[in-house]
Amino acid sequence: MINKQRLCDEFMRQASIDSPSFKESEIANYLEKRFKKLGATVEFDDAGDKIGSNSGNMIARICGEKEGEPLLLSVHMDTVTPADNVKPILENGIFTSAGDTILGGDDKSGIVEIIEALEVLQEQKIPYVDLEIVITICEEQGLLGAKQLDYSKLKSKRAIALDTTGVDIVINRAPSANHFKIDISGHEAHAGICPEQGISAIQIASRAISKIPLGRIDAETTANIGTIHGGLASNIIPKSISLRGEVRSHNLDKLRQQTELIISTIEEEVQNSTITVADKTLQATMSLELNEDFPSMQVADDAPILKIIHEAGKALNRPQSVRAAGGGSDANIFNGNGIETVIVATGMANVHTIKEQIAVDDMVKVSELVVEIIRRA
Repeated sequence: MINKQRLCDEFMRQASIDSPSFKESEIANYLEKRFKKLGATVEFDDAGDKIGSNSGNMIARICGEKEGEPLLLSVHMDTVTPADNVKPILENGIFTSAGDTILGGDDKSGIVEIIEALEVLQEQKIPYVDLEIVITICEEQGLLGAKQLDYSKLKSKRAIALDTTGVDIVINRAPSANHFKIDISGHEAHAGICPEQGISAIQIASRAISKIPLGRIDAETTANIGTIHGGLASNIIPKSISLRGEVRSHNLDKLRQQTELIISTIEEEVQNSTITVADKTLQATMSLELNEDFPSMQVADDAPILKIIHEAGKALNRPQSVRAAGGGSDANIFNGNGIETVIVATGMANVHTIKEQIAVDDMVKVSELVVEIIRRA
């Protein structure tokens, strides 16, 4: 059923349109025309104005002839960088970039597969329920578009998000995450003349970090301090340092406990960092910014949307592997807003690198699966 040449042409067009986060207007204009050609009504929200993008989230609606609850299809239109002047290349059935940019298969492969599935459904006159297609902006910048989406505009209570690597893989569980920024302030002094009159913020951070478990905490939880910025020169005791990190867990209690452990360990080192200079006691201080980045995603193994996907896979003689993921996506936000959403793999590989690629045959497989999912919804 899938028109491989049409699918390749569509991917080539979309991948050739640069669309890094906050600069999605060109791809948004193209997608508006493309979905209207498929009979959709299209609107954009004001999320771009709120987060500094030159486009809003796109919501396309296609009326079906089949009775039943509507189905939402979710993808995102932005890409990571480097994404200037992307030149997609197709060789031996594999799409890559020219080698100095990302390809953009994350997540344009998902958009293309939805479009091809809609083409097939309409050509084959296959009945389907009303569809809502949400294409978000700034997903790669912390799911910003999905966080600013007006969910009152949507009727669907079930969804698939096309946005993970591999084929015939479905994600039904993903962790929640806390992001933190901790600023430590000590006291500066000349490192060679009077180091005893300074409190090193770097030393405080180092002592604390050495006591904090990081990386894989357990099967459900990870923790990371990803950036450290501070200091002015090698001959100055550093007054200030800034740490940024995150904690992720499928278990909310573990998320809270690990987050509190990091904060309390650093607090203890800060409180213990005092010196006396000229009969005056100097004390280190710290400030904290803590934000929930996204809620957890926990869709039951027997959820109706998963039953539909399993039936679709069975019809294609391709069992679907349901598993948990370690990252967050727009699906976390949709679930948090009452739309039961699972993530379907799009075939993309080596994402977020200049070695990104995707096989045409894999996009064909995913398009076939999307047809069968919509047919059964």
